[in-house]
Amino acid sequence: MQPYANEPCPKRVPIFHSLSELEIQKITDVVHHKVFKKGERIIEEGEKSTSLYIIHSGKIKLSKLTVQGKEQIVHLLTVGDFFGEQNLFHDNTVMNLSGYAVEDTKICLLKKQDFDQIMANNPDISFKFLKTITKRLAHTEDLARTLATKDPEVRIANMLLEFCEIFGTEKQNAILINLPITREEISSYVGLTRETISRKLAKFADKGILTLIGNKQILIKNKGKLQTTGDSLLDF
Repeated sequence: MQPYANEPCPKRVPIFHSLSELEIQKITDVVHHKVFKKGERIIEEGEKSTSLYIIHSGKIKLSKLTVQGKEQIVHLLTVGDFFGEQNLFHDNTVMNLSGYAVEDTKICLLKKQDFDQIMANNPDISFKFLKTITKRLAHTEDLARTLATKDPEVRIANMLLEFCEIFGTEKQNAILINLPITREEISSYVGLTRETISRKLAKFADKGILTLIGNKQILIKNKGKLQTTGDSLLDF
């Protein structure tokens, strides 16, 4: 079980951190909970919803099918993240991405009318909510730019930098990444074959940038060199 897994959903969401205990309790009273097993679909692209989905524990991936029928992972989300925000601002909106649990996951559902009331009573939450959405849009643009370059090392470097920020743990002068998805899912995230990913990771290891620890962990030993590789996208 993850630390603090018994905490109410609102306490685990950064945009709610400014709320009082009473306000937290009011939100807790109106959220609904659902539990999903690893690999289970949470919501499907094209499905209608009137709720905000908040991750209480676990991790999920948001993806869509390409015109070739292949999965393209767009976002990886973890505890305290949310999705389905478009459902809160537009009536009859359908999901533009599908959501799947990448490990056993608990989701808190907050209905549109309840979230509207929360934002009306707490304007600062509206501002934080907008900042989070804006950051997510910027990530989507960055992903599009990364996928546009043909250089596989740039794609992998930017993915690892993202994983450092979201899933990394400081270990002395290094960063330990517990990979949130499988090699096959990584392939669909960066648009490369598994063989290419393995080859390029081995090359990064030979350069002293990282150490591969089994199939589920990567130790980033030189984030600066990784950043330099990723920044070459700016010249694209």
